[in-house]
Amino acid sequence: MKLIFCGTPQFAVPSLERLQRAGHGIALVVTQVDRPRGRGMELALSPVKQKALELGLPITQPEKIKNNTELRAQLESLAPDAIIVVGYGRIIPPWMLALPKCGNINLHASLLPKYRGAAPIQWAIARGEQVTGNTTMHLDEGLDTGDILLQETLPIADDDTAATLAPRLAASGAELLAKTLSGLEAGSIVPRKQVDAAATLAPVLQKEDGRVDFARSAAEIRNRLRGFQPWPGAFTTFRGKTLALHSVSVAQGGPSLAPGELQVSGGRLLAGCGQQDAMELLELQLEGKRRMGTREFLNGYHPHPGERLGA
Repeated sequence: MKLIFCGTPQFAVPSLERLQRAGHGIALVVTQVDRPRGRGMELALSPVKQKALELGLPITQPEKIKNNTELRAQLESLAPDAIIVVGYGRIIPPWMLALPKCGNINLHASLLPKYRGAAPIQWAIARGEQVTGNTTMHLDEGLDTGDILLQETLPIADDDTAATLAPRLAASGAELLAKTLSGLEAGSIVPRKQVDAAATLAPVLQKEDGRVDFARSAAEIRNRLRGFQPWPGAFTTFRGKTLALHSVSVAQGGPSLAPGELQVSGGRLLAGCGQQDAMELLELQLEGKRRMGTREFLNGYHPHPGERLGA
């Protein structure tokens, strides 16, 4: 197939590599503009742009695409069989949806209709799912509402974070995307409608999503910590300063503590949670300090009996 590939983050890189390896002609790579990053605020290339340069593929980086007549003329002149969209980060306009004969094909990191939206990997973990997967679909004008082409499941390990799960989904998704294009060429794929009533949302993460609500159960807090890696993480306050929680565990049979109440027991640091639950704090980082384990934190700060986090 003659393809146009739209993508930006690291998640999209395996798909770009896999489609070229499969022998498809990638006529153009569309990625977001270079943006300043880091302390020096130097312009940084997107992971997809870096890979496209390595592969010697033509690249364009439009600031906007909805009413971009120059981009439209360029894409129409290329006359692609399909437009592939993997984490591009822009809403695809109607003129682009209507352009290729095989449509705009999207790889989405969830088992649609579950977790429609910008952060499906993070929210699947945060909500305690044990299984997730990838979906390839035809894009339409809705938010991840297009017809499903293929799906494949992937287990979520108990110690997975969004940072560890994303590369596995990216790798398996690249294979699913290649399989999807082969099936479309062969005419063996029958698109199927999504069941909208079964949809759940995975909205863009906000900084406040990382604030620990100790009224939640210990398991739910731990799941959110795992899901919101590397950002916004999990944080609370201790003695008026921000305290990041890097590692916690559910304290099985732990004491009955008020939400956020701290207790030191046998060298362990416990915090009360909702549902008369408790969790053990294993690795922490106080504002302006480095990460530290429980023993170092206890030796340095000596939490008082009844002292509370988030107060």
